[in-house]
Amino acid sequence: MADQNKTEKATPRRRQKAREQGQVARSRDLVAGLGTLAAVMLLAGQLPRFAGEWRGVLARCLDAAVTHPDQPLPLWRNDLVIFRGIALAAALSWLAATVGGVAQGGLIFAPAALSPNLSRLNPASRLEQLFSLNAVSRLLKSCLPTAAIVWLAVAILARDWTLLLTLLEGSRTGLISFILLRLFELAWKASLVLLLWSAGDYALERWRHENELKMSRQDLRDEFKETEGNPAVKMRIRRLQRQARRRRMLKDVERAAVVITNPTEFAIALAFNMQMEAPVVVAKGRNLLAAQIREVALWQSIPLVENPPLAHALYRAVEIGQAIPPQLYAVVAEILAAIWRAQTRASQASAAGGRA
Repeated sequence: MADQNKTEKATPRRRQKAREQGQVARSRDLVAGLGTLAAVMLLAGQLPRFAGEWRGVLARCLDAAVTHPDQPLPLWRNDLVIFRGIALAAALSWLAATVGGVAQGGLIFAPAALSPNLSRLNPASRLEQLFSLNAVSRLLKSCLPTAAIVWLAVAILARDWTLLLTLLEGSRTGLISFILLRLFELAWKASLVLLLWSAGDYALERWRHENELKMSRQDLRDEFKETEGNPAVKMRIRRLQRQARRRRMLKDVERAAVVITNPTEFAIALAFNMQMEAPVVVAKGRNLLAAQIREVALWQSIPLVENPPLAHALYRAVEIGQAIPPQLYAVVAEILAAIWRAQTRASQASAAGGRA
C-alpha cells in the first residue's frame, strides 16, 4: 500500500541522497558488453600480427631446446612481445568498460555504501536473496542472451557444416583458417547480442531505479519541512522579524524633524539636518502603524503636518532609508521652514517670558 502511494517524481534532494548511498541506474551487462566488443574488435584487427609473433616465439623456443638443452627457464618468459596483444586487448576492454560505467551514472564516491553492515554476513538473509524473485529474474535475464548466443553458434555450424566436412579431408591450414574465421564471426555477433541486450537492460534498470525513487505526498511534505523548515515556524519567524523591524522603525521616529500625515491613513516621518543633502524617510506606515508613528511623534513633541497629497506621494515613491525625490524638495522645504520659524518664535517667547 505504501508503494502505491508513491506516485510523485523524485526531487533533486532525494536523488542526491540516493547518489550518496551509491544508488544509481547501472547495467553490469552494458559494461561487460562494451568491454567484450572492444576486445573482440582489437583482436580481429591485430590477429595476423599476433599469429606471426607467436610463430616466431615458438620457433625460437624450439631452436633453444635443440641448441641449449640445459636451459633452466623457457625462452618465452623473457620474450614479452607475446603479452603485448593480451595487454592491449585487456587495456582496451577495461577502458571501454570504464567509460561505459561512468557514462551511466558518473563518478560516484559513496562512503556510506562501504560502511560495515553485519546483516550482509547473515546466512539467512543471503539465502533469502538467493531464492528471491529478484534472483530468479536475474537468472532468467542471463539465460536469454546465453540462449541467443547458443542459437548463433548452432546456426553458423549448420550453415557451414558441409564445408567443414570437406575441410576435414583437406589441409590443416585451411581447417585452422576456417575455425578461426567462424570463431571470430561468433565472437563479434555474440558481442553485438550482449551489447543490444545490455542496452535494454540499462533501460529496464533506469525504469526500476526511477520507481524506487518515487515519493509519496507525505514524503514531499516531510522533505519540505527538512529543507525549508516547518511552515508554522517560518511564519512565526517572519512575524517576529516584522515586529523587530517595526520596533526599530518606531525608534527611528524619535530623530525625525516632522511627520507628514493623511491625516489618519498614512504617516511618514522625515529626518533632516544641515549635514544632509535632502530629507530622509526614517519611518512610514498606514492605518495601525501610522497611528503608532503619530503616537511616538506626540510623545517626542515632533510636529505633525497634515498634507494628504504629500503623504500619498512620499508613501508610494520613497522607501525607508531613502532621500525624498527632487520633485518634492520645494514642498518639504516650505514645511521645514515653517516648522523652524514656529519653533524659533516659541523659543523666543519662552525666553522673554522667563526674563519677565
